Amino acid sequence: MNGELGNQVFLGIDHPAVAAADVDALAEWYSATLGYAKVFRHEKPVWILRAADGTLIEIMPRDTTPRPERTTWTPGWSHVAIRVSDFDAAERLLDERGVAWTGEVSQAVGGGKVRNFTDPEGNLLQILQRTNDLAGA
Repeated sequence: MNGELGNQVFLGIDHPAVAAADVDALAEWYSATLGYAKVFRHEKPVWILRAADGTLIEIMPRDTTPRPERTTWTPGWSHVAIRVSDFDAAERLLDERGVAWTGEVSQAVGGGKVRNFTDPEGNLLQILQRTNDLAGA
């Protein structure tokens, strides 16, 4: 019975959301740098962006709370990992687009390669290519 109800009701993550100082500029960066399509803009302003695999990211306005200092291991949500089909090609494209890497290539938990970087507002992202299909898709 473990997980049965969850497998029938809870389908997966629809989107992570990031609160941004400049919603439009950050949406443009995700679009130009990572290839996310801008699919909906609300007047607040809020952007919904879609990746090639259909996953979504929401970019919304931040409030006046100061940004806390974070590491990969700071409690709470840590980062967004972006699946890539070709790790080396993704790394080269991001180099060409001038991303700020925060570490070297390392082994991904569960198999594969991963490398951390930040978006222009300092949010932690990863590119990730898996050697094992942990999602079971």
